[in-house]
Amino acid sequence: MNEAISIGIIGGGAAAVCVLDALARATAPQAGAEPVRPSRITVFEPGRNLWRGRPYQVDVPTVRVNIPPAGMSIRLSDSGHFERWLAATGTPAGPENPYYDEHCATTFVPRSLYGNYLEDCATEAIRQLRGRGWQVRVVLDRVVECRPGPHGSVLRTGSGHEFDIGYTVLCLGAGGPEDSYRLASNPRYIAEPYPLGQTLLAVEDCDSIAVIGTGLTAVDVVLSLAARGYQNKVLMLSRTGVLPAVRQRIRQHSLVHFTAQRFRAAARHGKQVSIAELVALMGDEVRAAGGSPELLAAEIGAISREEPTARLRRQLAEVAAEDPGLRILQHAVPMTGPDVWPLLSTHEQAEVIRSHYRTVMSLCCPMPASSGHRLLELLQAGQLELRPGLRSLAPAEDGGFLVRTVAGEHRVQAVVNAVNPSPHRVHPAAESLIDSLVRSGVTSRHPLGGITVTRATSGLVSGRSVSSRIYALGTIASGSLFFTYGMPSVVDRAHDIVHAVLAAAQSSVSLGLPATSAAV
Repeated sequence: MNEAISIGIIGGGAAAVCVLDALARATAPQAGAEPVRPSRITVFEPGRNLWRGRPYQVDVPTVRVNIPPAGMSIRLSDSGHFERWLAATGTPAGPENPYYDEHCATTFVPRSLYGNYLEDCATEAIRQLRGRGWQVRVVLDRVVECRPGPHGSVLRTGSGHEFDIGYTVLCLGAGGPEDSYRLASNPRYIAEPYPLGQTLLAVEDCDSIAVIGTGLTAVDVVLSLAARGYQNKVLMLSRTGVLPAVRQRIRQHSLVHFTAQRFRAAARHGKQVSIAELVALMGDEVRAAGGSPELLAAEIGAISREEPTARLRRQLAEVAAEDPGLRILQHAVPMTGPDVWPLLSTHEQAEVIRSHYRTVMSLCCPMPASSGHRLLELLQAGQLELRPGLRSLAPAEDGGFLVRTVAGEHRVQAVVNAVNPSPHRVHPAAESLIDSLVRSGVTSRHPLGGITVTRATSGLVSGRSVSSRIYALGTIASGSLFFTYGMPSVVDRAHDIVHAVLAAAQSSVSLGLPATSAAV
């Protein structure tokens, strides 16, 4: 490839770092290969958490990642990259690490520390690219429009500047939680919990606090309150009361039945799969590892049948369980989700989101065992209460809040919104950008959320047309791919996108088409 190209990355969080690193690796000089001519990369990021995004901003150490270090590498096929970084920065991943979880026999580092890793990786990728003559710049502005241009797309920012870009990668992120109860104007309501080190200052003097949600964000809030010495009553509220599952001790397993290769082959042959077939394949996978599909089925069913505290207590007792079924499920679904999802019928896709989404998220996005033990301590002490069946939440006349659940009414002085952002919605800040893409005919809004992309490259799809110029990475593609978050999924998709961009650029050069132009 001997022509320059221009690449725009919209969003400057963890997904953008994965794209930059993949670009730095894919364009490194290789013996016998035609070199990639130095080109231009422009990253657009309006926020203050460059390279960290919302999840990995500077915060208190109780806000932890929920995946062991080997699963947090930004390098495809290099699971030790993050562990080597930890060792090089004086915090090796073993038992000597202060964040080592003795129950799971692995380390779950603070998300703030992982943000440091992302910053270092972005800096190193940019250094390498610039060392080869690439131009890399960051524009601290939001892209509000993307329309067809002479060499690909014209990106317009909120300040009115326009950029002529050949290839665009959307790395938009999920944004913050929704204000479902319209309480944002209340000073005792925290609409966006992160960074908890700052937001909890506003409520730590309250006699009682309600936390909306029982997912990973809610766990962060409760553990951070406890770590600050808060000793008054905390209510965890949600419709279901379902907590994240407890992560078991890691045991390596290579998939032999429920594999991405199997599902990609099915896609090439135009085949669909059903949920029943997937269940059977998962059973084969578990049996091949010496496990019991019946035990896994019981674990799945326990989410709706078992009282949440009893489920937490049982799962903590089973952290070192011999049966591999749950571990295999937690490994296989994130790894193969983007490949499986497009093979399901639209009816079954809708059924998964409507009836099984909470189950999938609880089981496949588990919390560290140490977090589970601390939650159980708080529950047993009576300081924390789980309240399922949330019906309403409104300001009370005394200045606090009135909570109604199936068990009755509760009054609290403050509320923290810890509902996880839905991956199936477009964040309001990105609406104008997505609208412009739809108007241009580049993509369509997916009926299950986000925008429509193709599985193979994550290129935007409109009708039967697949874009080779614009790609989507992360939650904005969740309707098309379902499991698009978690670092292993983002890393895999980033690798595919970068190679698709470079292949498309090579194809354009071969056809004599323009590959880039200078930014306006």
